[in-house]
Amino acid sequence: MDKYGQLADFLQARRGQLQPEDVGLRTYGERRRVPGLRREELAMLAGISAPYYARLEQGQSHNASPEVLDALAGALRLDTSERAHLHALARAPRKSRAATRPRPERVSGATRALLAAIADTPAIVIGRRSDVLAWNAQGHALFAGHLDPAAPDDPPRRPNMARLVFLDAHTRDLYADWPAKAKAVVGNLRLAAGRHPDDPLLAALIGELTMRSEEFATMWADHRIVACDVADYAMRHPLVGTLTVTQQTLQSPQGDGPALVVATATPGSPSATALTLLAHATAPEERRPARPVRDAGTPAT
Repeated sequence: MDKYGQLADFLQARRGQLQPEDVGLRTYGERRRVPGLRREELAMLAGISAPYYARLEQGQSHNASPEVLDALAGALRLDTSERAHLHALARAPRKSRAATRPRPERVSGATRALLAAIADTPAIVIGRRSDVLAWNAQGHALFAGHLDPAAPDDPPRRPNMARLVFLDAHTRDLYADWPAKAKAVVGNLRLAAGRHPDDPLLAALIGELTMRSEEFATMWADHRIVACDVADYAMRHPLVGTLTVTQQTLQSPQGDGPALVVATATPGSPSATALTLLAHATAPEERRPARPVRDAGTPAT
């Protein structure tokens, strides 16, 4: 993935999504060959020259200053996540001697201990390419109970959440508002592609999804970034029915390691009860609470 090519595509796509009336420009009724703002209009709004912006959008200029990028972000009405993505795409890539295959992602002992400590809360560990590196029993039961619980421990069989969301019927049916979940997945992959433009495995995943899912291809071409560090999702679980969970993504301060995704429900709510039922239904026999034994001489009530 060429980083400057991504920058050019991002600018062109976002320019095309803004109409003149969105930014207070008058058009006097003239017909336009293509939708969205013209290059010179966006350059004017950002306070830069039209030729310079044209070179930037064509991937020919690699030295945009933070001030220019902030001006473009303001003109394009980007939110915080999109602004950060724009800066990441424009940042000069680090020089490397040769492209190397990325090292396998691993889960630290401390993270596994954390998964065990929150055993009653659904949690999964996601790599930068959305591979499931680990999960606790509740995380497996909530997000992918139809898969082998040992799959994350075997790299060739590791589930990938992006593939599951777009290509797996069970996961698609799990989310009542599937498009919202799908857009969040695409947004996360786009952020990852901006941070790691030289990752061949990430590029291969994006290429695979583009070829196998028309919906992914459409969302990817849209170039929108949907921040989903915290999001509520209504789910239709085959074991416990309808529930709404808050999914929180917890990332290391460096932002380059695996992320922990936890799902919680409002205490005392029907969704919290559903999570409790799910924990009971999927717990091993030795962990299930014993039913009270009634004395034979005690009449049933």
